[in-house]
Amino acid sequence: MTDIQEPDRSRPLSITRTTVKDIQVVTLRGEIDQSVKDAWLKALLPVEDSAAPWRIVADLSGVTFMDSTGINTLITAHQAASSTGGWLRIAGAQEAVQRVLGIVGLDQLIDCHPALAQALSG
Repeated sequence: MTDIQEPDRSRPLSITRTTVKDIQVVTLRGEIDQSVKDAWLKALLPVEDSAAPWRIVADLSGVTFMDSTGINTLITAHQAASSTGGWLRIAGAQEAVQRVLGIVGLDQLIDCHPALAQALSG
C-alpha cells in the first residue's frame, strides 16, 4: 500500500493505492482540485510499463469536492487504461461528485458503481 499526501494544505487530500486481485484501487479522501492534480494523476497511472491490461478503480467515497481538474484526470486515466486493453471504474462517489460526473457525461464514459465491492466485481 502506498500513501501519497499533500502536507500543509488547508484542504488536505489523502491518496492510498492498494492492489486487490490484480486491480489497482486508488482511494481518495478530501477535495480534488488543481492543487492535488499531479499527486492524483501519479496515483492513477501505472507504476511501471506493462504489456498486461491495466485495471484500476478510483474509490471516491471519501471525496467531498471535485472540480474540472478531477474530471480531466479521470479522462486521462481512462485513456491510459483503455490503451492497454484495461479499464478504469469509479466507486462510491458521493452525491455532489456523482452530480458533476453526470453533468459532464463522464458517467457515460466510465463505469460508475455505488460501492467498491461492486466496482471490483464489475
